[in-house]
Amino acid sequence: MHHRTLGRTGLQVSCLGLGTANFGERTDRREAVRIVHAALDAGINLVDTADAYGSRFSVKGRGVSEEILGDALRQSGARSSVVLATKVGFRTDVDDPNAEGLHRRHIVAACEASLRRLRTDHIDLYQIHRPSSRVPIDETLRALDDLVRSGKVRYIGTSCYRAWQIVESLWVAKEYGLHRVVAEQAPYNLLDRTIETEVLPMAQTYGIAVVTWSPLARGFLSGQYRPGTDDPADSRFAWFEAHGEPERAERYRTPRAFHVLEVVERLAADKACTAGQLALAWCLAQPGPASHLIGPRTVDHVHECLAATEIPLTADDRAALDGVSPPGEAVVGFYRGYGREPSAFRW
Repeated sequence: MHHRTLGRTGLQVSCLGLGTANFGERTDRREAVRIVHAALDAGINLVDTADAYGSRFSVKGRGVSEEILGDALRQSGARSSVVLATKVGFRTDVDDPNAEGLHRRHIVAACEASLRRLRTDHIDLYQIHRPSSRVPIDETLRALDDLVRSGKVRYIGTSCYRAWQIVESLWVAKEYGLHRVVAEQAPYNLLDRTIETEVLPMAQTYGIAVVTWSPLARGFLSGQYRPGTDDPADSRFAWFEAHGEPERAERYRTPRAFHVLEVVERLAADKACTAGQLALAWCLAQPGPASHLIGPRTVDHVHECLAATEIPLTADDRAALDGVSPPGEAVVGFYRGYGREPSAFRW
């Protein structure tokens, strides 16, 4: 497992990180603990969760992912060697209207709750889960700064921020003498290369680490979906359908997206690997990001992802993929139509 520097912090993080959004929802507690142990045994030291993980469709179930992860880290005895990341922002209480957002009250209360669930005395990287214009950024940064100064948080970061929003936060931090964000977590895969246009250049200029998620585009690049056929019963798309959100899957079913998958599968066949491994290998070969979060549902998924670290890509491979997925563009864009209030804190 290769390690890279997390921006200008000096921290070393594994090139693959473990994302835990499936824990407590599509992955039960026992399998989730096995996933954590398998990832740690393989040398993964960046583990990411959020206080909203555990139930996408019920606020009451949120926080379960942190609880499972906390138990797994306690069992492993590896907490001191793990760069533990979580997030704040989404609603965590059905009845309390202040149990969401980026104001001081919620941030401080949410951090204390995350510490209890994670069974730790500090969070290595505490991230704003989504941007919002409802609360001025100085209010948010002041609260996060207090958590850093108290020792409960080591570093702060953002998730799904635009480049200008990150630069604004840097300006505010400098203006008020606050700790600055050190990392941005962004979607990145062969169907969405949007961050190459502004986020990655900005990050290089200002020393911001970029940690990416959804390297397989919600599983589409694994090759399990086909035009005109039913989705596998255990797939994410089938899960979206079962929970009344078919549009989350339908946006991927375009001729252009399937054409990208066709090229990925052709290259994968030449290298005797799976389409998912080839798509993940492409992410690992891209300059800029410090780590790429995998979101396994089973232990077998962990081992399949780990094999991607050994797959080399040639200049011809890159050119073929650039031909169907142009740099800086989105075949299926996560950011398209995203971020307009008041929907910024919807899952």
